[in-house]
Amino acid sequence: MRPATATAAAVTTLLVGAGAAAVAAGRYAADAALRPEPGRPLPGGPPLVVHGTAPGRVALTRSLASLRPGTYGLDAPGVHAVVGPVLPDAPHAPDTVVRRLLRVTHGRLDAGTRVRLTPQIHLGNPRTALGLDHADVDIPGELGALPAWFVPAARLTWVITVHGLGTSREHPMVVMPFLHGHRLPVLDLAYRGDLGAPEPPDGLGHLGASEWRDLDAAIRYALRFGARRVILYGWSTGAAMALHAAERSALSDRIAGLVLDSPVLDWHTTLRNLAAARRTPAVLLPLAVRAAESRAGLHNGHHSPAADPADLRIPVLIFAGPDDALAPWEPARRFAESRPDLVTLHAVPDAPHGGMWNVDPARYEEALRRFLTPLM
Repeated sequence: MRPATATAAAVTTLLVGAGAAAVAAGRYAADAALRPEPGRPLPGGPPLVVHGTAPGRVALTRSLASLRPGTYGLDAPGVHAVVGPVLPDAPHAPDTVVRRLLRVTHGRLDAGTRVRLTPQIHLGNPRTALGLDHADVDIPGELGALPAWFVPAARLTWVITVHGLGTSREHPMVVMPFLHGHRLPVLDLAYRGDLGAPEPPDGLGHLGASEWRDLDAAIRYALRFGARRVILYGWSTGAAMALHAAERSALSDRIAGLVLDSPVLDWHTTLRNLAAARRTPAVLLPLAVRAAESRAGLHNGHHSPAADPADLRIPVLIFAGPDDALAPWEPARRFAESRPDLVTLHAVPDAPHGGMWNVDPARYEEALRRFLTPLM
């Protein structure tokens, strides 16, 4: 073989190998983005270190996350606690921040423990966490039985809650006391890919594009067992599921309204941020996003096909914030501005993804009360 030919063949082999490696790496990163299991960290800041505790107080690494206003969970393997607001007058080192320690739910907050701030403040079930009587029910879904908690109440309008990325059906318990106090029955759904629910056929999440059919099954269940109408209440990808159901369900005429918290309306950016959160090298992010979109069958540009405000026929309340690192603020703002007749946007600054309630629970629940009252 001539030297020039040999060199060209070697370069070609190198490029093919590099291309195959890049594609494989892209697929790996795509799988990481599409398998955001509950408990795996989402974008929102680095881990925090517990520097010490005192009665009703905990000192944490000083960061933008630890300085956020509101009430949050602290999560680590074998540990869960709940913290309240920052205590600026409490003695602390320059590199720490002191927050009110409301309770330690599980484990111990020893000095040196690495924790993450999370919107999830309750563990267990409605009875053990909130003292609310509930029933464990199985909802017939297309892939098999879907576990759910049903918290009964007097009204004939039910609220079906659907959690989002990186959480479980424990997350919607933050609003259960409010909903129960207004006599609204709550059906809190676990869907495909959740613990105890069927696995999706391809093992991947689809950001609501296929999961909405499990929500549709929950609507059928609610109407079968006494609901006259339902309100769909979703966080993150659960909000995308609610939009899909409102558009596609054969029972959409029985949906009274939607509450969307941190809705995923631009899946391209969400996939990119998910892949980045899994430490995908920046050079591979475009490949990861393309591979994820291909594997999940997301072929409608950047935006969810259920995110067309022109298709709306029912009132919608959106909780969203400009500091959400996962679901961009601008699509939510544009969505609301395009349908002021039906969409109410409640902006929440300084809130992480899925943490709109946590920043100011009283203000959040007042906005929720105003929206839900005409629909009850």
